[in-house]
Amino acid sequence: MRVLVDTSVWALALRRAGHVQNPDADELKRLITSHLTEIIGPIRQELLSGVRDQAQFDLLEDRLACFPDRPLHAEDYVTAAKMFNLCRAKGIQGSNTDFLICAVAVRHDFAIFTTDDDFRLFAKYLPIVVYEFKTHAEPHLVPYGSQARRRKK
Repeated sequence: MRVLVDTSVWALALRRAGHVQNPDADELKRLITSHLTEIIGPIRQELLSGVRDQAQFDLLEDRLACFPDRPLHAEDYVTAAKMFNLCRAKGIQGSNTDFLICAVAVRHDFAIFTTDDDFRLFAKYLPIVVYEFKTHAEPHLVPYGSQARRRKK
């Protein structure tokens, strides 16, 4: 299964942390090597936004250039709005970008790799799969919520 990687994971992997090991960043590197990663324009924008130094911006833009954006369609925005409204009615808040990620993931049957716990809340009501892996073991997919369980059958 292909994996739509959220901004939170990209940021961990791209952060200048020296030699600090991070399991999520290591897993992203494994997914990249396996050619399983996906990105969308809004995630690229979030990663590039706020980079003050032009040289750092150019370097980051160049590093991300090898990952083509998955095209977005009008239906993705409509689906994201429906997902936003459904979750809000259940008392769960999220950003427009988060729900756009969910909509694209559902349309393409991607898992979502994130460190943002909001996606686990969304999964209680949306048919998304949050990518989970065990360190020192084979990665696996863990569907959350009743919608995801029904979809897996």
